[in-house]
Amino acid sequence: MALNKLLDFGFDEIELWRSEEMELVRLLIPSESAHDTVVALGEVGLLQFKDLNTEKSAFQRTYANQVKRCDEMARRLRFFQEQVEKAGLTPTVRTSPSGKHELDDLENRLEELEKELISMNENTERLDRTYNELVELQVVLEHAGKFFDKAKAGVRPDAFEREFSGAQENPDAPLLELGVQEKVARVGFVAGTIPQEKVNAFERLLFRATRGNMYLRQGSVGEVKDPITNESVSKHVFVIFFAGDRSRIKIMKICEAFGANRYPFPDDPARQRQMDSEVTARIRELQTTIDAGERHRKALLQTIAANLDEWATLVRREKAVYHTLNKMNVDVTSKVLVAEAWVPSVSKADVQKALRDSAETSSTQLHVIMQPVVTHDSPPTYYRTNKFTQAFQNIVDSYGIARYREVNPAVLTLMTFPFLFAIMFGDFGHAIIMLAVAVAMVAKEKTLSKMDLGDMFGMLFGGRYLILMMGLYSLYTGLIYNEFFSMPTYIFGRSRFVCMNPDGSDIMENGVSITNSIDPRDCKHLYEGVLKMPEDSAPYVFGVDPIWHGRKTELPFLNSMKMKMSILIGVTHMDFGILNTLFNNLYFRDRLSIICEFIPQMIFLNFLFGYLSILIVIKWCSGKMTDLYHVMIYMFLSPGAPMDPKEELISGQSGLQVFLVLVAFIAIPWMLLPKPLILKKRHEAMQAAKGHSVELTQNYGALADDEESRHRPHGGAAQPSAGGHGEGGGHGGHGHGDHFEFGEVMVHQMIHTIEFVLGAVSNTASYLRLWALSLAHSQLSSVFFDRVLMLTISLNSPFFMIIGFFVFACATLGVLMIMESLSAFLHALRLHWVEYMGKFYKGDGYRFAPFCFKDLKDKEEAASS
Repeated sequence: MALNKLLDFGFDEIELWRSEEMELVRLLIPSESAHDTVVALGEVGLLQFKDLNTEKSAFQRTYANQVKRCDEMARRLRFFQEQVEKAGLTPTVRTSPSGKHELDDLENRLEELEKELISMNENTERLDRTYNELVELQVVLEHAGKFFDKAKAGVRPDAFEREFSGAQENPDAPLLELGVQEKVARVGFVAGTIPQEKVNAFERLLFRATRGNMYLRQGSVGEVKDPITNESVSKHVFVIFFAGDRSRIKIMKICEAFGANRYPFPDDPARQRQMDSEVTARIRELQTTIDAGERHRKALLQTIAANLDEWATLVRREKAVYHTLNKMNVDVTSKVLVAEAWVPSVSKADVQKALRDSAETSSTQLHVIMQPVVTHDSPPTYYRTNKFTQAFQNIVDSYGIARYREVNPAVLTLMTFPFLFAIMFGDFGHAIIMLAVAVAMVAKEKTLSKMDLGDMFGMLFGGRYLILMMGLYSLYTGLIYNEFFSMPTYIFGRSRFVCMNPDGSDIMENGVSITNSIDPRDCKHLYEGVLKMPEDSAPYVFGVDPIWHGRKTELPFLNSMKMKMSILIGVTHMDFGILNTLFNNLYFRDRLSIICEFIPQMIFLNFLFGYLSILIVIKWCSGKMTDLYHVMIYMFLSPGAPMDPKEELISGQSGLQVFLVLVAFIAIPWMLLPKPLILKKRHEAMQAAKGHSVELTQNYGALADDEESRHRPHGGAAQPSAGGHGEGGGHGGHGHGDHFEFGEVMVHQMIHTIEFVLGAVSNTASYLRLWALSLAHSQLSSVFFDRVLMLTISLNSPFFMIIGFFVFACATLGVLMIMESLSAFLHALRLHWVEYMGKFYKGDGYRFAPFCFKDLKDKEEAASS
């Protein structure tokens, strides 16, 4: 209790610090009011129902037929949606059903509408096909008639009066002359249309199949609608002349193979004109019929479109209701349905009110009974988030859903994630651009939230407050780095360095120091002086002194500063992660893990890398030139070796380092051995006390975490563990079935110890990415500014200035604002997921997914995509 009070920083007052307390309740629902009760609970959206019929298949459940009916109605609605979209209509969107519909009435209406719409579609398709055939026939009559007229115009008048002599004097119309001979079979012909791309192959095959005993005339007619596909196709009209039945059969098969449409064509000109007039009249009649049918179909689709969203919402709700009912058990009397559901403890009153309201509106006299259920099942994890905290919670949930009631990393992530991002992205010029984008999305969030933004921009809009925080923190770190698009600024005054003579005296001009009146870069070239900071001078007001920009020593200075800063931030960040294990262990009353894991972990990390952090701070404050690489290396290679007094940062540093190394090494077996051995001793004591093998309520995790993975129904003190000591071990989920096995516990503890020891080194080095990314961002920004913008300005050409500014703007937006920001985001994500959350976060819980009507459409769209 004293430790709890000592570490009471008020975190438990923060809503997000731990997930909401959950309770398992049992509902006894009268079967006649079950549907209305579930509807009322769906409106409230606070219950997550457990499936009590897992052994039954979907077809064996009580309400399987109702679900099947809803699926059929959903199929019909999808069909209506396709037809409405094809017609170019927009369904009327309604937030909720405007009135009550009986499922049977709606099912009958949808069935009637489907039959009517299918009938209309079939009639329309049939009429369109007939219309397109008549149009093609009209085209054939027109163009094939021209073929015949041209052929007859080239025939000599006496060709019909003399006997066939075997000579063909007019090659343009040989078959017409043959057609009147009595000694030769009568010539036949076939007319029709064929797609343009098939004409050449069609002609070649005809020639080969008939061995040249045919005559083909064809010509283009432009685009016409194909009767079969109802699509516009470029076609040719053809007329094939042939002699004999064998040729006719071959030609018919070839036409069929090429998809050519054949049409009757009379050889008598009078009959052609009569057919043309009949076809034209039928086309007019069909057009009138098609227009009337289209108006009727459009009116029907408009009626469907006006109600489509309401019907879809109703069917979606009904299907969800019956799915929920299928999760319930039916009492032996078939008069009561038994349901079990998780509910947030703070929301029980709302659920009870909804049940009372449902009972009052229902015709039944029986009320729903809600009873609490004691269970050892792990409850779901539920956080109450808002539009600001949701993006940060999503970052944590992407790694894994928190175990029930464990510390939520999102609380500190609210501050640390944008800060680590800003360390890598620090430039307050770029930060202003990022802030402008974020502020614009926040200002227009009501409008944008109602729009379909697509996947990429939708994701960007969802993280608008995260981007806002990253921009604010980047503005802060940009001021510290003193960089504005890589340019130094003088917001906090001029440099603290002074232009001096080599002997250390100020260079004076008219009795006044020249430092404030010249460019510091001119000190050496014009006055042969040197820049020095007086010993009694205060540091620069805020951030990096602008004098460092452009100097040869800029990179060594900034690299040293940022590298040490990365180590300080990294060790602090990891300490917070380990400290969170203490909060978890205190909450779950796991004193064994505090003693055998938290304490040695803090000792190992801070006696090595915490010591390094202290040396960094002392070196900065003292101004000594001690090589910290050398100190840390020989701390292990030559412990206790005497140090040069000039490089010694702490009095008695050699002996202190020996002590730190020894204690850090002792912490390793401290983490490895005591906990498994104590757990084994407890298990043996339980067996001896009971006289038989004790079946544990949970696996090694139950012993190890001591109630961390168990449900405390009323959110009070933890229940006593199986050992009766109120304390356990450190990690869950590593036993074997329901039995304690020392071998597996020992192996797991060994893996955990090795992982922490090696991770302490690698994770500390991993934070150096803060330095690397910051350096890369600064150097890229400097290259774009100096080698693109300033280079073109130095040419004194307006044209090149415009080109240079355009390239600079594109490079800034494309590379620095998009690629670099994405890179910094991913590295900050990795530092949180691995280096920070890996120290304490289990992440093996499951999300609270209540039965709620508001989320049905989103879940359905997510499932379909």
